[in-house]
Amino acid sequence: KANPMARRPVLERTLWPLVAALFVATSADTAAQGLIGAGDLSELPVPEADARIAYGDDAFQFGDLYLPAGPGEHPVLAFIHGGCFLSAFNLDHAAGLARAIADRGYAVWSIEYRRVGDEGGGWPNTFKDVGMGLDHLRDVASEYSLDIGRVVVSGHSAGGTLALWAAGRDKIDEGSELWTAEPLDVHAVLGLAAVGDLEAAQMNGACGNVVDRLMGGTPVQVPERYAAGSPMQLAPITQPVQLVVGLLDRAWTPASVSYLYRAIAVGADRIDLVELPESGHFEMIVPTTESFQRVADTVEASFREIASRN
Repeated sequence: KANPMARRPVLERTLWPLVAALFVATSADTAAQGLIGAGDLSELPVPEADARIAYGDDAFQFGDLYLPAGPGEHPVLAFIHGGCFLSAFNLDHAAGLARAIADRGYAVWSIEYRRVGDEGGGWPNTFKDVGMGLDHLRDVASEYSLDIGRVVVSGHSAGGTLALWAAGRDKIDEGSELWTAEPLDVHAVLGLAAVGDLEAAQMNGACGNVVDRLMGGTPVQVPERYAAGSPMQLAPITQPVQLVVGLLDRAWTPASVSYLYRAIAVGADRIDLVELPESGHFEMIVPTTESFQRVADTVEASFREIASRN
């Protein structure tokens, strides 16, 4: 099979060597800088959700729903947690974020899904679970007074990749395993330390070559999977996109990758960058940080824009 990278935009082929160099140059230890690391996530409080709701039969096909005080109909932030697509990280570490956003007046639907290392995780079920979880909002909207005419899809790190992907599901080819006839409409996208390009992450060997395990091969071996699963290949999307980047991020998703996605897709997408000068990879999802307050403000701004369009 022909190398799919050869068909990608000239701009990307020009910028990617620079981005690859930045991956190497930004490999400093987060602990040495006093930043929050992955090992700290287990110490975060886990506020109880208002409801845990199954969207399928598998043990990992569920979501936690956090509701604001007062009557609905509530706008919805559909949130997808990160963790390198690996089963070692579940949605608990995003519970604080979910409760804090709910306290600002928005329902939060935090989606769990099968990950690499779970039975059935990886291609295609990781993607299909996220899509099913998102679409399940239709089934619970009435019971929980949710306004699915105002949905922002968001995610952190690998979850940010899946959020960008979810917003572009209507562009997936009908012959793909990931095709859905009527995916739920989302009205804005918020990617927190998100990688918009699975090919780039695969080339870098991110998270112990997790993308190879997620996709079941390289872009050369299974190009049709990357065509349906990589947000870069589904760009441009029609929804406005906010990409939040920590300028101290030294994890697998340095800010440069968000810049790359924006540089390639900005011709048609409405993409804004929100730069957090004091954030590494995780500060932006921890409610006690100043960086998280910027994220919460960005969530509110997204919902205000949606309301102004209606």
